[in-house]
Amino acid sequence: MRTLGNILWHIPFLGFVSAFITFVIGILLTVTVIAAPVGVGLIEYSKFLLAPFGKVMVSKNDLNIERNSVWKAYSTVIMIIYFPFGLIFAIISIFQIVGMAITIVGIPVAIVMAKSLGTTLNPVNKKCVSVAIVDEMQRRKAAEAIDSGRY
Repeated sequence: MRTLGNILWHIPFLGFVSAFITFVIGILLTVTVIAAPVGVGLIEYSKFLLAPFGKVMVSKNDLNIERNSVWKAYSTVIMIIYFPFGLIFAIISIFQIVGMAITIVGIPVAIVMAKSLGTTLNPVNKKCVSVAIVDEMQRRKAAEAIDSGRY
């Protein structure tokens, strides 16, 4: 089913074009160095757009990825500066999701856009991972909750 969703995303809706444009914008922002955290997030988002029905965007904090403390502080500052732009992009995306969900043919695009709404709002410190990794993370958190009696 994921393969069919990815095919529908790419063939009639030109999802690869969205992925390419996002990748180029991410590269341009990364080259400026000042907006590098947003650029890196957009590059990860472009990976998601290549296979949106088999991937998920996850915060690096959830993945327990070690990061440099200076980069983490700088990313937080950039995230705060980017927030008004991300809010505008997220509101525009919500209108697009509603418009696409009305039509039967547009439902796959609406699903992809709804899955990526959090990344549209804030692409900083996000990582594109497989659905299997997210399932395993949720399984481990559930087992941890059961073991500690927090269920």
